[in-house]
Amino acid sequence: MNEDADLIPISALQHLLFCERQFALIHIEGIWSENLFTAEGKVLHERVHQEHHEKRRLYRQEFGMAVRSLKSGLIGKCDLVELYLEPSGKIAEAFPVEFKRGKNKEEEEDKVQLCAQAMCLEEMLDIMIPEGQIYYLQDHRRTRIALDQALRKKVVQLADRARELILKGETPLAIFEKRKCTTCSLVEQCMPSSTGLQSKSVSRFIRAQLKATESECDK
Repeated sequence: MNEDADLIPISALQHLLFCERQFALIHIEGIWSENLFTAEGKVLHERVHQEHHEKRRLYRQEFGMAVRSLKSGLIGKCDLVELYLEPSGKIAEAFPVEFKRGKNKEEEEDKVQLCAQAMCLEEMLDIMIPEGQIYYLQDHRRTRIALDQALRKKVVQLADRARELILKGETPLAIFEKRKCTTCSLVEQCMPSSTGLQSKSVSRFIRAQLKATESECDK
């Protein structure tokens, strides 16, 4: 894998972890729609992604830095990368900083995105990056994120799952989850409340599908 067109956008991992159907609508069917949340996020990132850098003697900030990893098959852009240099000018340390419009939350979508950026940077710069930071606009402060093995494993698993769905070209069934669906910009295109499964019905649906498969095998 060496063509940028074959690489998975880092943002796609965030979509996939949030909802597989949302991922498929965006990255397989090419459907996109803005709402208040996505519009605010877009404005924030456009402001940050105006590519420029700030430099002091042994410290440099890179805004809107393009990154990719051929090993992980990922491509994206970092809001900010803080670089610490040796006297020779060689990069000694690097820390990605992701900007988000909301508040700090327990869900891992933002952490996965940050970790994927770090994994790309590690490959590009040939250094280890043990942590990064997320700046939440509503909190007005940065949150330090440890980029441990569990998080890195999740990035790899999500990238593999994304490629699997893209190769199959299939859009998963809608599953209505109020917490997610009410904030999703694609809720009108997805129509989860009218065409999807209620989250409590998912286990029953899976059992029914397995039973049907077993019946077919017994014939």
